[in-house]
Amino acid sequence: MDFNDTPEEAEFRAEARAFLEQHLEPKNASAIRGREARKQTLEKAKKWQKVKAENRFAQITWPREMGGRGGTPMQQVIWNQEETKFDAPIGPFAIGLGMCVPTVIAFGSDAHKERYVQKALHGEEIWCQLFSEPSAGSDVAGLKTKAVKDGDDWVINGQKVWTTGAQFSDFGIVLTRTDPNVPKHKGLTMFIVDMKAPGVEVRPIHQASGGREFNEVYFTDVRIPDSDRLGEPGMGWKVALVTLMNERLAVGGSPGPDWQEIMDYARDAGTLSNSAFREKLADWYVAAQGYKLTKFRTQTALSRGETPGPENSIGKIITANHLQDICNSAVEMQDHYGLIVDKDKAPADAIFQESLMWAPGLRIAGGTDEILKNIIAERVLGLPQDVRVDKDKAFSEL
Repeated sequence: MDFNDTPEEAEFRAEARAFLEQHLEPKNASAIRGREARKQTLEKAKKWQKVKAENRFAQITWPREMGGRGGTPMQQVIWNQEETKFDAPIGPFAIGLGMCVPTVIAFGSDAHKERYVQKALHGEEIWCQLFSEPSAGSDVAGLKTKAVKDGDDWVINGQKVWTTGAQFSDFGIVLTRTDPNVPKHKGLTMFIVDMKAPGVEVRPIHQASGGREFNEVYFTDVRIPDSDRLGEPGMGWKVALVTLMNERLAVGGSPGPDWQEIMDYARDAGTLSNSAFREKLADWYVAAQGYKLTKFRTQTALSRGETPGPENSIGKIITANHLQDICNSAVEMQDHYGLIVDKDKAPADAIFQESLMWAPGLRIAGGTDEILKNIIAERVLGLPQDVRVDKDKAFSEL
């Protein structure tokens, strides 16, 4: 493992930092990353996305003909590291450019790429991912939203839930069931859907944290032309795996208070000398350093041109639980003041309260703890797979 940039990487880091310093203000060191990102306006985010795209910093690993830089995965990592140090409004485009549009590039036609890629890259259109359903839970392949062929169109009926950013998205990728008479993984098909099409209804979900990032989406006789299908009919699981791999990389980190923030708060509150708290702080510090070194291992693989494996699932399990534990401890430390969620009145601007209320969602998004533990057990440790009684049964028989 090499912790240092190569000369080429150091040169790119300096270029990226100079560009960011020219266009953005440095982030307040005491601010919480996730909260700041959520409060950026859509207009500001679109302007920043356009500036990045025009200077080929938007998607560094994409080929130049797609509007990227034709750079290396390690250069993308470096850019992400540097961008997080600045007040960069990136939230609205993370899902579209990180998960949806790469799926369109991999499985879409030339006409799809020409129509959608540049507009998304330059911030003109926003995308969402429509996978989760109320009855499927973590079992994406157990979805019930159906698509029925009708001439040159497909007619879609069903419901999706927990769709991030659907209320301001222009397009989405939607996974549907097109054949219920085969095992569940074999009867799925993916489509591009116009989120403004007749029959598409978006209902924002009012979260405990006060935000409305997630949505329910209802499809009632929504017609999608067959030309907007991604992949062959029945091959949707193969297409979805590409999206899911990108999703788990995208949500692997945890934007929120870490050991440093709670240590600073404890020092100000006069509780840093508490021995029980200091033991917890030591545990959080060790976990954070372990995750940091694991990320260095991944970055070293990228720097060498290698492809990181399923061990990346470790990061999300650690950081999501880490965040929840830290915020819970901070709120308890505030005693009865921990009940206050108004950022203008609560201690530390309510950063711990806000993060505590959305931290459980982080343990679900991009794969639940249980799903990721299975991936680590089976694909990293080589343990036997879980017993699946539904493996060879048609979905209609389940």
